[in-house]
Amino acid sequence: MSALSSSEFWQLVTVEDRTAEPESVSERLKALLSDLTDEQLIEFDKQFSLCMRQSYTWELFGAAFVMAGCNDDYGFSEFRCWLISRGEAAFKAALDNADSLADCTPVYHLNEQPYPYLDEYDLIAGLLYEERNEDELPFVPSGLEQPQGKRFKDKPKFLKLAYPQLFAKYWQ
Repeated sequence: MSALSSSEFWQLVTVEDRTAEPESVSERLKALLSDLTDEQLIEFDKQFSLCMRQSYTWELFGAAFVMAGCNDDYGFSEFRCWLISRGEAAFKAALDNADSLADCTPVYHLNEQPYPYLDEYDLIAGLLYEERNEDELPFVPSGLEQPQGKRFKDKPKFLKLAYPQLFAKYWQ
């Protein structure tokens, strides 16, 4: 097998069942990644890390805050994993306009609340690689201490202006 193309990467991470439980989404990815060579796992991890870095913005953090009250780095990481699982078109649209996430429906719900998170989705390739090789994947530094852009204002009136569709759909 050859290196992993961008379209193959997106085929692997994209989840068609929008209401699937997070655990089953992760299990699916793990099963798909099991068929990859070590070189492809390394490439997958690089592409995933690049997506995580591209989506590390205050604008998207604000969207996560409006959708589900996300207010810490760990939750924001899980949110970005969820965003990547929505596929290339949704991912790129969200990078251009975070409010476009209002179109990413349906969203899995936990305790009747929207739950746009995938816990440790970004670690699956590394864990598989480690199981096989008793060694870690090459480290890909994120390079950023803070999200890119200007921090969002968390007062409802500002959120409603910045994210009109998300605010109408998710703010309670």
